[in-house]
Amino acid sequence: MDTLFKNTVNLRRKRNADLWRTNSLINLSRLSGSSESSIFESGSDTSRKSKRSNRRWNTIVTIVLVEAKSLPSIADDGHSHNMYCKFRLGSETFKSKSVPSCQNPEWRERFQLHLYDDYVLSICLWDKGKMKNSMGSCILDLSPYEKERTHEIWRKLDDGYGAIHISVTMCAIRDAEISLKGLDTRECNEKHDMRLLSNDWNVVGMLHVNVIGAKGFTNRPNAYCTLEIDNERVETHRVGASTEPRWNKCYVFKVYDVTSTLDLKVYDSSLANALLPESIGKVSIPLLRITNDATRWYALKDRSKRNNAKGNCPRILLRMRMVWNPIKATMRLFQSKEMKYIKKPAKFDVFLIYSNMKFVSDLLSLAADLNEHYKRLFEWEDEKFSFFVLLGWLISCFYIRLWIVPLLFLAPFISYWIFKRRDYTNTHGDGYDDVLESVYIKEDKTFTGKLQDLQKMTLTITNGIEFIVSHIERLYNLVTFKVPFLSYVTMILLIAASAVLFVIPFNYLLMGLGIYKFTRKYLNPARVPNNDLLDFLSRVPDNEMLKDWKELGVPEPNQDQQSSKLVKSISTSI
Repeated sequence: MDTLFKNTVNLRRKRNADLWRTNSLINLSRLSGSSESSIFESGSDTSRKSKRSNRRWNTIVTIVLVEAKSLPSIADDGHSHNMYCKFRLGSETFKSKSVPSCQNPEWRERFQLHLYDDYVLSICLWDKGKMKNSMGSCILDLSPYEKERTHEIWRKLDDGYGAIHISVTMCAIRDAEISLKGLDTRECNEKHDMRLLSNDWNVVGMLHVNVIGAKGFTNRPNAYCTLEIDNERVETHRVGASTEPRWNKCYVFKVYDVTSTLDLKVYDSSLANALLPESIGKVSIPLLRITNDATRWYALKDRSKRNNAKGNCPRILLRMRMVWNPIKATMRLFQSKEMKYIKKPAKFDVFLIYSNMKFVSDLLSLAADLNEHYKRLFEWEDEKFSFFVLLGWLISCFYIRLWIVPLLFLAPFISYWIFKRRDYTNTHGDGYDDVLESVYIKEDKTFTGKLQDLQKMTLTITNGIEFIVSHIERLYNLVTFKVPFLSYVTMILLIAASAVLFVIPFNYLLMGLGIYKFTRKYLNPARVPNNDLLDFLSRVPDNEMLKDWKELGVPEPNQDQQSSKLVKSISTSI
């Protein structure tokens, strides 16, 4: 009788443990409304039924619903129409948010489903107006797709016509299904040999990341990591509660742009932090700063990416290797930059407005001072200076040739290269003055309308000023070799342009440039309209990006050992 009672108690405990396992709170944490990633998780009743079943899942399928193209036209019946998409994987379903119905709708929404034995993903598109109408459906078999990789999929709809664009990533997150043995160096080098790169000119390289472990956390989190490059995103498995979690997991990313950044975030999936959407540490690593086959610690930063995260210098140990084609990478620099599907919503920031306006004010003051000196130059207040300036101008105009012009733009690079100065430091103060709140607003609007107009106008002005400030900083960082690869590419292009201008007459080049500009649309009908120079300059980081990339100091292992010995000696002495 006692044995039967014990077996009954153990069975109840086991059922409770299955119902309240830590991984079952993943969807609950995503539903807390994280604005940073805009993740919406499924919470249907069918998922509860699957949890009660004896089947166990070991893989999370992350789906990003991006957009749909060439859908049937919507009937104009005088009613408003909204479109949503419904997904079903096994016994779990997810319904996307509703967007205004059109032939090319966009959702840009991320959600997660659990993968059991059924690999068939069904997709249904619905238009909801006065009546609910089907806009098409399709079936996608996930079994052929490789796990731990992000796959961009365009799928034609079976009913009606059109296509839907989704991004699918399958990641194993259970310890029992994961081998802790990482790839060895030889296998990694063979897998990332430059000769094995894809012939696709959009893929410029491959990145191998080995997430080894982390330490320095104050509590004992059930930690897991997310790794993201542009629109490729994977996540590691959950480890047990530990101050020094170990993953030893390898991931491979396709590199479409060498100026991209690897964003790594560490989360806590424990019960106490299940409802918190914020990460416990993050770090941004530019791909061009990666040292191949080097195992090193990266300090984890807080939410602002300016200071250390909470803990005893929390850090993560990574080993990375990137193989890329410089020719493909250079060609990619002058194409449109890949836009992220999930982006942070725009926020109203008064301090950013003030700092940008102060920068513009200082720039205008500098321009006014230069204008005054320029006017005084013609007044011959300093006769010797004015004479030499006039002589230099006459000689330059007499001997100037067009092939010299690119060399003049090359002069700042060479001057900084030869005469290197101290590294650039941001001299902006930490404090901010009060902002004047007296703004002219029309009297015929309500107070709420006035606030909305004020916010819209301020955001418009801020975006314009931020665009100018950002590009000025990018030009300065390009000249000062903040990203050496881009600076070297610019120098090579300037030298090549100088050689071309030396050989070919300038008027013929202008004619060829005009023919190229007017015939480019016919040569490539699918081309995205862009500005080549602005697209190239967008790869250069501005000062805010450099602050995010700034690496925090990590104490040496010897220092850690000495500190631990010191603590032990103090404890023993006490």
